[in-house]
Amino acid sequence: MRIVQLANFYGPRSGGLRTALHQWGGGYSARGHDVTLIVPGPRRGEELLGNGVLRITVPAPVVPWTGGYRVADPRRVADVLRGLRPDAVEVSDRLTLRGFGRWARRRDVRSVVVSHERLDRLLGQVLPAPVARRAADLANRRMATDYDTVVCTTEFASTEFTRIGTPNLVRVPLGVDLDRFHPARHDRRLRERLLPDSSRLLLHCGRLSVEKKAERSIDAARLLHRRGHDVHLVVAGDGPRRHALEHKAKGLPVTFTGFIGDPDRLAALFATADVSLAPGPHETFCLSALESLAAGTPVVASRSSALTEILTPQCGVLSADRDAAFADAIDELLSAPDLFLRRSARRRAEQFGWATSVDRMLAVLGDPGHPAGTAR
Repeated sequence: MRIVQLANFYGPRSGGLRTALHQWGGGYSARGHDVTLIVPGPRRGEELLGNGVLRITVPAPVVPWTGGYRVADPRRVADVLRGLRPDAVEVSDRLTLRGFGRWARRRDVRSVVVSHERLDRLLGQVLPAPVARRAADLANRRMATDYDTVVCTTEFASTEFTRIGTPNLVRVPLGVDLDRFHPARHDRRLRERLLPDSSRLLLHCGRLSVEKKAERSIDAARLLHRRGHDVHLVVAGDGPRRHALEHKAKGLPVTFTGFIGDPDRLAALFATADVSLAPGPHETFCLSALESLAAGTPVVASRSSALTEILTPQCGVLSADRDAAFADAIDELLSAPDLFLRRSARRRAEQFGWATSVDRMLAVLGDPGHPAGTAR
């Protein structure tokens, strides 16, 4: 098959979306398919990635206040797509590229849209909840009818589609690189550099944007410090809220690393931390939390997110979306037997392999070697 992946909000620092696209695309290529990824960028370009995927960049403007993200003009994307003559199109965008379901249908091309976020939750940050829900339902109903399949990664992500009775909905969990993210990556020297004393190491890893709620990690560290706990928080990542968060953390034992582009360095940081924090209430999967588990590090996460489906009491704690509750949850993990938590975290992550995720995606993309029924 010739599979074309389309995405917006893709860049050198786009985290989970970029990881999922590369893992899926590389998996398709390894199984013998011809894969092209079309993404926005500063200029036109083509590059053969190490995973066998041809990445085509179309010129696109920067979206203000997003930290450098770009959104492609669908006309530019369509020009490229027509020349590729795909058998299947996989769309990871619900903004300017959502219309490619209709484009594919007119050409008898298999179409799949991947919902990487909850539209009702995003709209709910600026609109009253009932209004946000109605607007999301209307947009989702229209989009779902244009595609052969709507893919969500968790039941939490699926909720807004099951609410409107979407018949072509399929759940495909993401995976984790179990070789790279491993407890053996624990780095004593890294820990000594980050912690000149005997502090416990907390890690918040993710994009520093409004919906990720990194300020909750900082406030929880402040509360723990006031209670006499010797903790040090490392915030790994970058984004539009970095300067505000750095100001908020002044005087606290908090270190900002910026974006970490080296995956091995990131894996070592996950394996070296005592507790990883995922306070975002709207996460539809949270790959960084799964990478933390794979590295043997337990996680504290928002009870309002999809991590309710991933964390178990043996490898993490789900917290209410309040600073004090988050601090209490961290304290609970820091007081629990460390070796048991780390082994349990790793065992849980081992249930999420990329090979299974790739097989399920190929099923919905119409690969005859992967019957569609196996994806449901």
